[in-house]
Amino acid sequence: MTKEILVVGSAALDSVETIHGSTTDAAGGSAIHFSMSASRFAPVRIVAVVGTDFPEEYLELLHNHNVNTEELIKTAGNTFRWHGRYDQNFKSAETLSTCLNVFENFSPELSEQAKNCSSLFLANIDPDIQYDVLKQMKKPEITACDTMNYWIKLKNDSLKKLLREVDILFINDEEARQLTGIFNVITAARKMLTCGPSVIIVKRGDAGSLLVTGDELIPFPAWPVEKVVDPTGAGDTFGGAFMGCLTREGNWKDISVLKKAMAYATVLSSFNVEDFSVRRTSRVTAEEVEARFRKYVGNLKV
Repeated sequence: MTKEILVVGSAALDSVETIHGSTTDAAGGSAIHFSMSASRFAPVRIVAVVGTDFPEEYLELLHNHNVNTEELIKTAGNTFRWHGRYDQNFKSAETLSTCLNVFENFSPELSEQAKNCSSLFLANIDPDIQYDVLKQMKKPEITACDTMNYWIKLKNDSLKKLLREVDILFINDEEARQLTGIFNVITAARKMLTCGPSVIIVKRGDAGSLLVTGDELIPFPAWPVEKVVDPTGAGDTFGGAFMGCLTREGNWKDISVLKKAMAYATVLSSFNVEDFSVRRTSRVTAEEVEARFRKYVGNLKV
């Protein structure tokens, strides 16, 4: 088994509008944002599908950041596209258009190398696909998944089936309420622990996040960002740093390792929102990450 993170999710071309400008056909999708963050800590192998219109420069960007793209399949047709607009409070995006294109028939078959990765992150896609990928794996040391309100509503049974077999669940506060029917986020997180995962990460945007285990409930504030440019992909960037840190450190059930991973996740996601697409996470230096990490944990005494 290789110390490598396998991420399965979307690769997209995003067009985003905010009060600070706009971008067209920028590198996006859950798997790409995750990979650009996780690869700072451990090698990443990405499983996704793109069309023939997917720019070579984005593939080169992934290569240059320690991401294996052998299973990022380019097929005839157009890449998944999303166009969204944020208002000045950046709380949620208004979707202007979504074109699934080649992603509509995404049904990954893993290579032997992929099956033997030590860590698995199932990014936000159809829970039936997530479950199928999980069952193709050999014996990963860490398994984690993300989801969204769409799947909670339309494929609740499939999602609950998946949750019985993963170690870590990433979910935001509104999704936690929807999944459990419980308004209080803390109580909802405790309820989700009974569904299978041993670790629940509740993402709360600029309110920070919660780390919940059977023994611990630890809040992590967000890093204060003076100028948020584009929050697209912040949650996947968070997940990437978290899984990357766990893979690098090992012994992921140790609470000190989980806390360290939460701190790095908070830091990397704070860089992500400072520019459109993966522009900031692609150019941020290791020294900048470590400097912000030290300040963050110093303030928290994590």
